[in-house]
Amino acid sequence: MKKLFIFFLLINSYQLASAAKYKVNSADELKNLMPNLLPGDEVIIANGKYINWAVEITCNGTKAKPIVFKAENVGSVIFYGETHRTIFKITGHYITLSGLVFNQCILTKKEGKTAVLIEMSNTKNCIITKCVFKQNNSKIQYSPLVIIAGNGFKNKVDQCLFEQNIDVQDIQVKITKESAPQFSTISYNIFKNKPKVTWQNGNGGECVQIGQDPILLGNMEANTLVSHNKFYNCDGENEIISNKSSKNTYLSNYFTECDGELVMRGGHDCIIKGNIFNSGTGGIRINGTGHIISNNKIKNIKTAIRLMYGMTKGKNETGFYVAASDCIISNNKITNAQNGILVGDNKNEDWTGKFDTKRYPSPVMQNVAPFNNKLNGNVFKNVKATEVIQ
Repeated sequence: MKKLFIFFLLINSYQLASAAKYKVNSADELKNLMPNLLPGDEVIIANGKYINWAVEITCNGTKAKPIVFKAENVGSVIFYGETHRTIFKITGHYITLSGLVFNQCILTKKEGKTAVLIEMSNTKNCIITKCVFKQNNSKIQYSPLVIIAGNGFKNKVDQCLFEQNIDVQDIQVKITKESAPQFSTISYNIFKNKPKVTWQNGNGGECVQIGQDPILLGNMEANTLVSHNKFYNCDGENEIISNKSSKNTYLSNYFTECDGELVMRGGHDCIIKGNIFNSGTGGIRINGTGHIISNNKIKNIKTAIRLMYGMTKGKNETGFYVAASDCIISNNKITNAQNGILVGDNKNEDWTGKFDTKRYPSPVMQNVAPFNNKLNGNVFKNVKATEVIQ
């Protein structure tokens, strides 16, 4: 027994000793170091300002020993300037990227590929944390700063600051026919002072987007958790958070003075619980089936919760918009509103010529009313019309 104990002690000592710390001053140094990195290693990026940086992180940590890439000092490692390449592409597993600043980066496109600042592609258990994304923009519409893509699993973006980014989506969970990242977490981030996009159609300025094609891929399940984030003066577009996939959860987020809404643009069976909306132009907008909207507090907003008409109903019909149905709207507290819960907005809206009916074989009239929704236990204070049915 004593020999066995000594054996395991030696093994543990070796493992602890094997973890190394490195410092790099350039992208080339980091690329050359990459093949040598082992679980538990730490890579420090030297303080400074970097341009034309593009690195793929291919190494793998473990659950007990992630590989950490961090700033020498938080806030003192700054990436900037125009780029057509992704600055950090993470393809390994159990990677942490921490303490970096992306300031005044301009995303461009080359050879059919648009740059992003950070991409997690087919990764598992990777974390982007304590990073700052400030005053970045894109020359290409619908570009994200941070993207979670591929068939990833349990990746996370947390404790980051997104401020004054224009003409970009801040965070995107990318869903295609072939792939949908599972159980991603976007939590404890701050989004603030996001200007209105300059794009002609007013789209492409979400803070968070989960899925991109609600008409054809809305049934795809992502199981993303968006929780405990704060949104201040986010005016990028009408959808502050845009849900376009199924089985996602929006929990305990805070919105104030935002020009937009938390929107179930597509998808089904999502949970919207415990969020706070204080002033701004909108609260929660619902299309799709089976959503649970509960225990939210909405104050000083014209219409707190909107259940929308659609072109079709249910999960099996293709509709540019799917009518809100089989949703539970319960125990929400709505204060100082003109309309508390509006059941049936956008009635008989005609979308003729506004979308490609060959790509999206959907009726063009938004004439299917919301149905089979349950409203109970909601509390209204100083609300002109508590429940409006159109």
